[in-house]
Amino acid sequence: MAKGVGKSLKGKKITLNVAKNCIRITFDGRKRLDLSKMGITTFPKCILRLNDVDELDLSRNLIRKIPESISRFQNLRWLDLHSNYIDRLPESIGQMTTLLYLNVSNNRLTTNGLPVELNQLKNIRTVNLGLNHLDSVPTTLGALKELHEVGLHDNLLNSVPPSISKLPKLKKLNTKRNPFPKADELEMFADTIKRLDNLYLVEEKDLCGPCLRKCQLAREKLNRIKSMASSVPRKAIFSNLVSPNSMAKESQEDWRLNATSS
Repeated sequence: MAKGVGKSLKGKKITLNVAKNCIRITFDGRKRLDLSKMGITTFPKCILRLNDVDELDLSRNLIRKIPESISRFQNLRWLDLHSNYIDRLPESIGQMTTLLYLNVSNNRLTTNGLPVELNQLKNIRTVNLGLNHLDSVPTTLGALKELHEVGLHDNLLNSVPPSISKLPKLKKLNTKRNPFPKADELEMFADTIKRLDNLYLVEEKDLCGPCLRKCQLAREKLNRIKSMASSVPRKAIFSNLVSPNSMAKESQEDWRLNATSS
């Protein structure tokens, strides 16, 4: 918690007029209600009267709870709640089926604070759950077939459901800085890694389990070949011999020279 944040702290009061003045038109012509960095401690109910906006930004505030009434934003495509004090998402978020982008990173979310209703966001493309307190990931996220990006970094995860790493349209899965078991770290992402077309040099610690084993087997095979080659006896080299031609092979004694006689 930031210094000075306490129960007695009164955040900035957002009135309907203040909110209206914070509506911006994006470069692609959508209406964004930008209330970020306003020192808000409580979700301003007055903004529910502006539920025709396409995007809502409440990031970098001091909000602790998101009400069930947020589902009134039926046209919302973009919801940014990052960097608050939220420990639970409302079940009604599942009704916001137009959502394409959801950022709830850097909050206080636990696994129990993620409702199963998230699996109803069938159109969602990006979900960022990083910098929270998740010790597991709901398998229901694996039902979101339109997901392109998933952020799970900086949590308390020991594993990630295979259904997430196998999402058909997944392009980016960030799981950095989680306490995965070292031997199994990122093993569930083998299928995703196989999609890569280019070859990159990486450190051993950055490889998934199957890929690391594949490289180790290739190295062992190469080492066996090298050892076999080194075990084959090489032809002796005699400095005092003149190599015989085809005619001399039958009588090697005739072409063998004695060093003393030369």
